[in-house]
Amino acid sequence: MQLTFREIILHDAEALAELSRQFGYSVTVEEMQERIAQVAAREDHGGFVAIAEEQIVGWIHGFYTFRLESEPFVEIGGLVVAEHLRGQGIGHLLIEQVKVWATGFGINKIRVRCNTTRIDTHKFYLKTGFTDSKEQKVFDLFF
Repeated sequence: MQLTFREIILHDAEALAELSRQFGYSVTVEEMQERIAQVAAREDHGGFVAIAEEQIVGWIHGFYTFRLESEPFVEIGGLVVAEHLRGQGIGHLLIEQVKVWATGFGINKIRVRCNTTRIDTHKFYLKTGFTDSKEQKVFDLFF
């Protein structure tokens, strides 16, 4: 399968929303359009798609993260590959796109947070070279 990669554009919203639904996220095309526009407007966010046979088959979103207590890094905000194509290296190649993008910030560390119930996803990240550095709980405050 021949793959090409490029930055996410607004026209990709429908495909990205559909792929996100395959991974269990409920997002409308309109919501995705708004989010893509926000990513495109910021230099500290990058998004890329994988394309096979003129169809988007995966996407990744990374963002520069700065903390007072630690060195900056790039965090993966989302990574989704079409269900029928998982396990074929597309996710790894999308991560490579973010690695190249991250070097523009002088960054050599990528972090990803993953739901504790997604065991197959944990295996994917470990196989891709990530190390399991900690477990955590996430607390939300709505106002």
